[in-house]
Amino acid sequence: MENKNSFSESYKKAGVDVTAGYRSVELMKQHVARTVTSGVLDGIGGFGGLFAPDLKGMEEPVLVSGTDGVGTKLKIAFLMDKHDTIGIDCVAMCVNDVICCGAKPLFFLDYIACGKNYPEKIAEIVKGVSEGCVQSGCALIGGETAEHPGMMPDEEYDLAGFTVGIVDKKKILNADTQKAGDVLIALPSTGVHSNGFSLVRNVFSINEQNLARHFADLGSTLGECLLTPTRIYVKSILSLLEKVNVKSISHITGGGFYENIPRSLPKGITARIPRSNVKVLPIFDLIARTGNIPERDMFNTFNMGVGMIVSVAPEDVDAAIASLKASGEEAYVLGELVNGDDGVIIE
Repeated sequence: MENKNSFSESYKKAGVDVTAGYRSVELMKQHVARTVTSGVLDGIGGFGGLFAPDLKGMEEPVLVSGTDGVGTKLKIAFLMDKHDTIGIDCVAMCVNDVICCGAKPLFFLDYIACGKNYPEKIAEIVKGVSEGCVQSGCALIGGETAEHPGMMPDEEYDLAGFTVGIVDKKKILNADTQKAGDVLIALPSTGVHSNGFSLVRNVFSINEQNLARHFADLGSTLGECLLTPTRIYVKSILSLLEKVNVKSISHITGGGFYENIPRSLPKGITARIPRSNVKVLPIFDLIARTGNIPERDMFNTFNMGVGMIVSVAPEDVDAAIASLKASGEEAYVLGELVNGDDGVIIE
């Protein structure tokens, strides 16, 4: 219920308006309501979020957790004064990690720290978080908004999130089942996603004027392209796991190909990727050209147009691609696994 009795003039003079927090909660409730699933036991506003998972059919349920933020992509949102999609990025960075274990995300919590609580802006941020939860099929069961005067400018905020998923122990993906000859399948990204923005901002000397510049090869302004939300792969991957024996999954985030792919490989196995197979998005060509960045650094910083990679046996390739395309992913063969300890070879 709305709190009409709580107000501190002294706290407000110090820079914190508790009533703005109550107003934020009222404005965000309509967005949070979109995310309610069968496991949710109570609405937002309590001291903890309550969720009862459905364990039917599971022999050994295992909880899988993930937490992340959006990073300096927030600077783009500040300059464009657009805050209704950045929450999708926050959810995506968490749930896309969790599904790499084969787990289904159950619920999500967010944390927003702001210089000053503008209720309408907070509600816009949570609108994006709620949309991300809808896309991933998980419930937004709680969160926190903290006003930090003096810690950051009034107009700025930071956003982080936390998710919990579940998987039957026997269905946890085991990277050790991979062997030479297995095939890597790429799931395209929507752009830069939520990593590498410190380099992006440096390359373009980001300001409002630069963000408003239209590029023909992008088909949009630079700002619109950069603020495109991170793609959420949860429903596509969960559907794939029901149809095909997936051996491993890599979420391509900060560190690009060279850091993330080896995390899902067993010792003695290397990923070999023909450079010509990678369907690089125009934004990455623009970044490399503008910043004169070596290709090795590009592949070690950005997703380059590949947001997620799944590994399957050769005989499962056609079925895997068919399943992913049925889910709306323009999946394609990216490379193969070979014997060796090089981690990743792009040639």
